[in-house]
Amino acid sequence: MTSPVLFEACVDSVDSALAAERGGARRVELCDNLVEGGTTPSAGMIEIVRSRLTIPIVVMIRPRGGDFLYDLDELGVMRHDALNAKAAGVAGIAIGFLHDDGTVDADRTRAFVELARPLPVTFHKAFDMTRDLGEALETLVSLGVHRVLTSGGARSVIDGVDELGELVRQSAGRIVVMAGGGVRVENAAHIVESTGVTELHGRAAVRRNSGMTFRNERVRMSMSTTPEEYELMATDELRVREIVSSLK
Repeated sequence: MTSPVLFEACVDSVDSALAAERGGARRVELCDNLVEGGTTPSAGMIEIVRSRLTIPIVVMIRPRGGDFLYDLDELGVMRHDALNAKAAGVAGIAIGFLHDDGTVDADRTRAFVELARPLPVTFHKAFDMTRDLGEALETLVSLGVHRVLTSGGARSVIDGVDELGELVRQSAGRIVVMAGGGVRVENAAHIVESTGVTELHGRAAVRRNSGMTFRNERVRMSMSTTPEEYELMATDELRVREIVSSLK
């Protein structure tokens, strides 16, 4: 039996994408650099994942970490990346544009909705950085955005569950409200039951030890301490399956 609730796995590698599909995810969001919340994956990554998966792929279009206020050069990069992803045959793109006052940048969002057509557009968790979630939702509806990813403006979905329920009610079927941010097997069913969302988004990842036997502990390639230098975070097939099974 297929659950009426769709689980989208957030992945950053071919291996993680394949694990998500095997585990029962019905869509993946393909990113790079998940330590910073996700950036645009390489053209090679998009091509290979597209050739290996049978489920839909949404590609993150984000040129860097940090805020969602982009200059003209960054915007040009995003246009090229979106067109390349579209040409590669993906099922949609994920974007997020804000003004410096915390409102949705309607002009840039509209331009990318048009650029992506006929593909659907997801407005990612930049939404949670807006000054007024209800106002932002109405703006996205008016622009023809298909889906919004949100934790209800909170650090995690569980903390934002009341606001998520309000957003679902406000959406009234005009836009898909997808819950993401700390979705796990222990809370997935509760989130759905409490809010009425029909789509969940999560990483379902585990730490994997590097295969390196020689390890130079004096040097770091990353400024981040999460994960550790000789650890990898990867989507786990079993965790995906457990989340999907909890929704049936």
